[in-house]
Amino acid sequence: MQKNKYIRAVIWLSLVFTFNWSAVAKDPLPSWNDGVSKQTIINFVERVTDPENPDFVAKGDRIATFDNDGTLWAEQPLYAQLMFAIERIHVLAEKYPEWKTKQPFSLILKGDIKGALSAGDDAVMDIVMAANAGMTNEQYTEIVKEWMGRATHPVSKKKFSEMIYQPMLELINYLKVNDFKNYIVSGGGIEFIRAWSDLVYGIPAEQIVGTIMVTKYEEVDGKRVIVRYPEMSFYNNKHNKVIGISNHIGKRPIAAFGNSDGDIQMLQYTTSGQGARLGMIIHHTDEKREWAYDRKSKIGHLSKGLDMAKELGWTVVDMKNEWKSIYPNSN
Repeated sequence: MQKNKYIRAVIWLSLVFTFNWSAVAKDPLPSWNDGVSKQTIINFVERVTDPENPDFVAKGDRIATFDNDGTLWAEQPLYAQLMFAIERIHVLAEKYPEWKTKQPFSLILKGDIKGALSAGDDAVMDIVMAANAGMTNEQYTEIVKEWMGRATHPVSKKKFSEMIYQPMLELINYLKVNDFKNYIVSGGGIEFIRAWSDLVYGIPAEQIVGTIMVTKYEEVDGKRVIVRYPEMSFYNNKHNKVIGISNHIGKRPIAAFGNSDGDIQMLQYTTSGQGARLGMIIHHTDEKREWAYDRKSKIGHLSKGLDMAKELGWTVVDMKNEWKSIYPNSN
């Protein structure tokens, strides 16, 4: 067990941190250009960790929450979990012959992804629910791990674990070494993210807050297991992110990071508390190194959040101008 933990730690460190550890003390955020966002982060951390500062926060209350899609890794042209689900529909098709004539499954099996998704959120929900159910949690975790180990992004051809944002990885580590407890608070499936979050981000499974499917405690082949069903129990988005934080964490965060209007309530809840607070929006402005999108995008739609940021004192990070690099080992 200890050996496995050691191997995982080595893999994570080699993937995540491409900068020299000797430089950390001089510059904890080397992939961030000097500017307002970087200085805001550093000033905030210094204030809440200095016992002599009136804004000092005890270690146990240093809670930071991060959205995942579009905040910690790329979400275009489709969410990673949706791409996983589309592949699973093909894998499971033999078990469900009715899918050959049932929408949106028949279109996916014909390769018409655009047509399958044209029905909107209901179609997406049908796909995700069907693809992520019908097995135990343990079986599901192994399937997700296997997929993450080989699946590649349709545009970059990089593995999805390489589509993570280097500046945000540095931020996670900077907060961690300053005794923050980092949580992912995502609209994605909680067990989907838990399968790889520790390896990719260094954030353990118990610090994931996400969408929950209906599960039941059952006996299968003589073993007591948790079985997944194609129904949603809790959709962790918008105001539900605050409920999820309350239920899973039990404390109001002092820092929150998002990128879309789905993160507004989490940012509001965080920054409306007493004492020093940090709310930050990652704004996708780099059409060359990543994607440029906000108000008109169906994925990562950011409109109200941009309008509210100035009024509520949230920092908007311009990816194009404030990040030296986007992904690990890239410019």
